[in-house]
Amino acid sequence: MKPIEDIKPLLDSPKKIVVTMHQKPDADAMGSSLALYHYLRRKGHDVTVISPTNFPDFLKWMPGSEGVLDFESAQEKSIKALEGVEMLFCLDFNTMSRTKNLAPFLDKLQCVKVLIDHHLEPSPDFDYGTSDTSAASTALLVYEFIYRLGDEHYIDNDIAQCIYAGTMTDTGSFRFASTSARVHRMVADLLERGLEHEYIHQAIYDNFLENRLRFIGHSLLNRMEVYYETNTAIMAIPYSDLKRFDLQTGDTEGLVNFLLSIQGIKLAALIIDRNSEVKLSFRSKGNFDVNTFARKYFDGGGHFNASGGRSTDSLDRTVQRFLKAMHENEDLLQ
Repeated sequence: MKPIEDIKPLLDSPKKIVVTMHQKPDADAMGSSLALYHYLRRKGHDVTVISPTNFPDFLKWMPGSEGVLDFESAQEKSIKALEGVEMLFCLDFNTMSRTKNLAPFLDKLQCVKVLIDHHLEPSPDFDYGTSDTSAASTALLVYEFIYRLGDEHYIDNDIAQCIYAGTMTDTGSFRFASTSARVHRMVADLLERGLEHEYIHQAIYDNFLENRLRFIGHSLLNRMEVYYETNTAIMAIPYSDLKRFDLQTGDTEGLVNFLLSIQGIKLAALIIDRNSEVKLSFRSKGNFDVNTFARKYFDGGGHFNASGGRSTDSLDRTVQRFLKAMHENEDLLQ
C-alpha cells in the first residue's frame, strides 16, 4: 500500500469516486466519510457515499447524510453508482468483509482503492492509504489527509462538523486514552475556523426517544451481571428486549460503557442477540487487550481497549463461551 499523499496527482483532475464505510456505521465512520465527501466535491469530483446498511437517526443531522445510499434498501442505485468508478475510498474499516453484502461488489471493482483507517492489521486489498492505529479516529485521519495535500483552505463548517463528531464519539467525548495532544490541536483549529461544537453534542447525545431510556434502565436492572473475582461485567440482551422496546439502529450505542464505569471493572462486554447473529462489544481499562481477546474467541477485533466480535451460537451459548474465555484470562484481569 503506497502512502496516501501519493494520490495527490490523481485528484488533480475530476474523477468518479465512491466513498464507503463499515456496516452499521457509527459517528466516526459516517463523519469521516461525509467529511471526505464534502472535501472531494469541493475539488470538483463526482462523489457518492454508500453505507453497507442503514445508520442511526441521531447521525442524520450530518451535512450530506441525506444523499448517502443505503446498500440494503437502495441496492440498484448503489450498484449503478459503482459503475465506471475510478477511485474507491474505504473509511473506518480495513477488510472488505466489514461491508457485509456490499463486499462482493467492491472486490470486483477494477479501480484505485484507497484506505483511511485506524484499526489493526489491514488487508492487502488497497493501492494507497493510511492505517494509523495511534489515531483517535478515522475522522482525524481525514483531517490530516486534507492538510497533507495542502488543501486545508477547503475545510468549511460542513467538513468541520463531520470531523468533530467522528472524533468526539470515538474518544468518548475526549476522555479515552486516545485523546492526544494531536486531537486537541485539531479541535482547536476547527474551533478557530468557527465550529460550534455544542450543537453536535446535543444532536448525538440528546436526541433519543423515551423508549431508549426505559430500555437502558431495564437492561441495567435485569440484564447486568458483575464478576468481581475477574473484574468483569457483562450485559446479555435477548432479541425479545429489542422488540419489546422497539429499538432502532444505534439505540444500543454506548451501553457497554455503563459497565466499564463500575469501580474496579477492567473488562466490559455487551452481548446482543440480533436474531441473525449475536454481536459482542468489548471495552477495557488499562492493559487488558480486547482486540486480541475478540480475535481469539469471537472472530472480531478492533482497538486495544475497544473492540467487537460476533457469534453464530445462541445467546446463552455465546454467554457461556464468553465466561469460559473470561476465566482463561483471569490472571490478566487482576
